[in-house]
Amino acid sequence: MFLIAGITRPAIIRRSPPDPACFSRVRIVCAQIAFAKSRVPADLPGHGGSMQDPFTEANTFIRGRALPPASERVALHDDHRRRLEALTRLGEAAAQCGLRPDSDCDLVLLAEDEVSLLEGTEGPWSALGSAIRGLRGHLPRLRLEDFGFPADAESPLEEANPRLVRIGGGVEAWAFLAPDDGSVYKFYLPREQKSIGSEFAFGPGDETAWSADAELGDYRALFEKLLLINALGMPTEVTAITVEGIVVAKQVFGDPLPQEQNMSGSLPPDLIEIPSRFLRANRDHPRLYFSDGAPYLVADLHARNFVATAGGEYRLIDLVAAHWPAPDESNEPVIADWLSRVAADPCASLLPPVPDSEL
Repeated sequence: MFLIAGITRPAIIRRSPPDPACFSRVRIVCAQIAFAKSRVPADLPGHGGSMQDPFTEANTFIRGRALPPASERVALHDDHRRRLEALTRLGEAAAQCGLRPDSDCDLVLLAEDEVSLLEGTEGPWSALGSAIRGLRGHLPRLRLEDFGFPADAESPLEEANPRLVRIGGGVEAWAFLAPDDGSVYKFYLPREQKSIGSEFAFGPGDETAWSADAELGDYRALFEKLLLINALGMPTEVTAITVEGIVVAKQVFGDPLPQEQNMSGSLPPDLIEIPSRFLRANRDHPRLYFSDGAPYLVADLHARNFVATAGGEYRLIDLVAAHWPAPDESNEPVIADWLSRVAADPCASLLPPVPDSEL
């Protein structure tokens, strides 16, 4: 706990989430999918016009299998970007109050009356309250009961839900299909040490310049992951965060692929292959991707993290990512040069072309 303007913040009360270790990563239970699909009305309205989410009643761009048009995909990307900007402002305000860098989890989940108390103070504490309020403008707080889960259950996601049918589960999230509109809702579960989701941690490699290992992530890493998934082709919204800290995201529904399918030739076209001398990662198919000019490592691109759309296109639904570390031009001139060239031309070679005059 920490002190806010002389007020001791009590520990957050959480209902016990289900143990994700009981499930393989994003394991799709075919029988559950078939059952869930059988409950989706055959005459769902098509995409377009004003649509409301069946749980939040807020405007939504996602409904069933329909892919939003390009203009709405841009709006989705802007929403992800604004949420991350609001989280950055929250971190800066927290630093001005002397709070630890890992306090994001506590601040995101701060009770409404405590936020109001902060807003009624002056100076940096008031600014902190305003920053929390600003983030909540892009991250609505709801209860699990709002999604149809029982209010009095110790592990509500494991209980029968009249409005959601579970279709998969993994170490990070559980996936449900909503028969009301045919969309997928993912519930990202908080884990130990104020962690949620996953991200890569970089270190020096034994035989490569860098080694990247997946580890527990935080809210920023999760929101960046959802931004990248949306940018790489799968429309993704952040629907809400619950009082337990569970992040709820919404995606277009697609059919799972055979788990043994080789995806090396079917990856999103904007991903850039990384020279083997630069990186070793402990996830499948590591690639470089530029989002708003920033380089990211993106990996874990196996068949279980793809679905097929109604039109037969493959869409990436999950990944592990992290910002690519800024290269030291004095010690890593080849990597620095390569990054600058592939940012302008994704097909650029490892080494720059040699002028004819130097041949």
